[in-house]
Amino acid sequence: MDYTAKLDLAIERLHDEGRYRTFIDIARKNGQFPHATWSRPDGTETPVTVWCGNDYLGMGQHPVVLSAMHDALEAVGAGSGGTRNISGTTVYHKALEHELADLHGKEAALLFTSAYIANDATLSTLPKLFPGLIIYSDALNHASMIEGVRRNGGAKRIFRHNDMDHLRELLAADDPDAPKLIAFESIYSMDGDFGPIKEMCDLADEYNALTYIDEVHAVGMYGPRGAGVAERDGLMGRIDIINGTLAKAYGVMGGYIATSAKMADAVRSYAPGFIFTTSLPPAVAAGAAVSVRHLKSDQSLRDAHQAQAKALKLRLKGLGMPIIDHGSHIVPLIVGDPVHTKALSDMLLEDHGIYVQPINFPTVPRGTERLRFTPSPVHGPREMNALVNALDSLWSHCALNRAELAS
Repeated sequence: MDYTAKLDLAIERLHDEGRYRTFIDIARKNGQFPHATWSRPDGTETPVTVWCGNDYLGMGQHPVVLSAMHDALEAVGAGSGGTRNISGTTVYHKALEHELADLHGKEAALLFTSAYIANDATLSTLPKLFPGLIIYSDALNHASMIEGVRRNGGAKRIFRHNDMDHLRELLAADDPDAPKLIAFESIYSMDGDFGPIKEMCDLADEYNALTYIDEVHAVGMYGPRGAGVAERDGLMGRIDIINGTLAKAYGVMGGYIATSAKMADAVRSYAPGFIFTTSLPPAVAAGAAVSVRHLKSDQSLRDAHQAQAKALKLRLKGLGMPIIDHGSHIVPLIVGDPVHTKALSDMLLEDHGIYVQPINFPTVPRGTERLRFTPSPVHGPREMNALVNALDSLWSHCALNRAELAS
């Protein structure tokens, strides 16, 4: 077996399909984000504007977050020193979990190193806690949820995206006495559409199922205190397990679940992804806790964020750009071809200093390849004008189709 040749073939296949991922080396400028510096392969440096980041509100450079992280670093040093059960639980971790439980109105929260790990570890552990558990998972759930459901060894049912009739059919076909859990998202990040939370909860009540919601693209940004879409819609109390991230709107790193005290204790005690993973550095936990606390009261950032997203969508629609608009903050611009998508991304970066990564299969279905823009309160009129003008020019240059309106 020529292992090197096999690797060459695998990588070449991605190149042939236009799906090979290229990492761009950038250094964000503290206090000046979304401006950053791109280190080119030849060693030269170019200023760029980042339009595809998940630091949705710019909290990664907020003074209160940086101050808290500096203070913790000076007080206790860099690392946590171990897993949560071996010296890795600190006052900073406990304070963060308290803030998160309070945010979601739950008895407890459990901190993980990422929301991916939180989803995977929790969903793969639940069948150990509820033997015979059947998990009903939306077809467009995030890869971390899919992986957790796949690995748990229990029964699973995949329902068509946001299709409540299909979900009802699946629930009705199973043993009424079997434990059940419905897993879905509040905002699906590739199209920016919302999950029907109330309808999910109604079906869960009818069929005696638990509910599990992924709010990673909503926490910090929706609801009066930033707890997510479920809070905005007055439905948090009907959700059994809420998954969230600290790496997007909160600008730091980490993931969590918020739930009942008994559920958190059980997952803590049984999930290998929690038990055997070194905990977040205390400085990261300190910064995240302050970020969560700050955004519980800073509605101005949320309002500015939504205003920027609406403005960008309105301007792109006016140019006939085929965007998807479900009313969320995510702005997907459909190109429909992996090679063209990569070429547009390259031209935006090289010629206009605009950084947005191409989104291709398998992240999105073939034929729906796209550029995905994430406007934020720190993208000003100058940055938005530059982006819109560049897209208008390149769309014409590449002879891509325009639409009257896309939704």
